[in-house]
Amino acid sequence: MTTPNSYLVCATQRSGSTLLVESLASTGVAGRPKEFFQYFSSSSLAPQPREWFAGVDDPEILALLDPSEPGTVDSRDFETWRRDVLETGRTDNGVWGGKLMWNQFPLLVARTRIASGSSRGAVAELLGGDPLYVHVYREDVVPQAVSMWRAVQTRVWRDGHDSEFDAQRDAQAEYNARGIAHLAGILREQERQWRHWFAAEGIRPVEVGFRRLTRDSTAVTAEVLGLLGQDPALAPPPPLKPQSNGRSREWVERYRHDAEKNGYPR
Repeated sequence: MTTPNSYLVCATQRSGSTLLVESLASTGVAGRPKEFFQYFSSSSLAPQPREWFAGVDDPEILALLDPSEPGTVDSRDFETWRRDVLETGRTDNGVWGGKLMWNQFPLLVARTRIASGSSRGAVAELLGGDPLYVHVYREDVVPQAVSMWRAVQTRVWRDGHDSEFDAQRDAQAEYNARGIAHLAGILREQERQWRHWFAAEGIRPVEVGFRRLTRDSTAVTAEVLGLLGQDPALAPPPPLKPQSNGRSREWVERYRHDAEKNGYPR
């Protein structure tokens, strides 16, 4: 069986996928995996806070989210875009890595312009064949949705210790059960779609649960390295610190109560 020279981490937002891809990237032999497919060609931007709430007219929710910016059109043709993605995501040993969220598949398909509209065909068109698929998932959607609700308010998506972290803005984030419920519904549906797609395509991905990943990211990274034909001993200690804190845990418990009372996703 041929050892793959590319891999795609398939996930939903706030599932722990950043911990895995940054761990793999730090080895220097497992590509430079980034979220290449999150950018709209119409704006060159990733989905902005209010775009996660398209169709929602709740003023309390919208008041907590930044207005959307227009951005600039990405005018690259497919070949130029493909070359940029492959060059950026590949290390000198030829291994390429990337990360894909379910909601980004339409952007990938549109970029590759696959006539059949096949999502698997779009991946193959980009990479020249099937990659190693790594499925990162979170067993409990409630803390996942709380984490995302906090992130869309603050626009901080990492561990809270990098240069983007704004402590004052983070402190101003507010609990809103309806906002969390909306995101929980999206995340749960995305995860359902991933599982359905893997089954329909006959793909058996490497399965990585959030609890296992956060308990021992070094072991998970070593496993993926081995499947790529790289030295598992290169797996590093965890490169990120947890972003959750006491307030996140408080919001989780508060939302569980509100969800049970109001029938929200949980």
